[in-house]
Amino acid sequence: MESMISIPVIMTSRLRLRGHRREDLADCAAMWADPGVTRFITGKPSTEQQTWSRLLAYLGHWETMGFGYFVIEERASGRFAGEVGLADFKRDLAPSMRGTPELGFALAPRVHGSGYATEAARAVLEWADAYLDCERTGCIVNPQNVASLRVAEKCGYVPLEHGVYNEQPITLLTRARHRP
Repeated sequence: MESMISIPVIMTSRLRLRGHRREDLADCAAMWADPGVTRFITGKPSTEQQTWSRLLAYLGHWETMGFGYFVIEERASGRFAGEVGLADFKRDLAPSMRGTPELGFALAPRVHGSGYATEAARAVLEWADAYLDCERTGCIVNPQNVASLRVAEKCGYVPLEHGVYNEQPITLLTRARHRP
């Protein structure tokens, strides 16, 4: 069944970013069940039910906010490589990020270290700069997650504040919109 929501498809040299489909559940659930993937995000693997709720929330973002998350596919093989996108999760943070699109990404373990996170995040931000009416985006990263901090910095994010969210230390980063 095709989505009724118009979600853009973004192509990079190695990746295809597209909206989630029901058929993505198995790949997404496997990724979110991996303790290495969730270590710095939630601190514990997700169940299939939690992953299903996450996918539905991603689609709901597109419907209500005009932005959301994408599946990352390798162009050469069509294989699932992870997820990337923007969301407004209404997190209880200080300073507040409510109303500010928040960049997030998670990659399947088999592609860690490939540069896909940076490539995908840059593509999403380029799309956001062109199509979203927002002056900045935010990103939260566990400060122990050096790889994700590097991705955020390569995408133009700068640290704003340190804190705790869901019993995990976080660095809140911000990035000003780049006008095309």
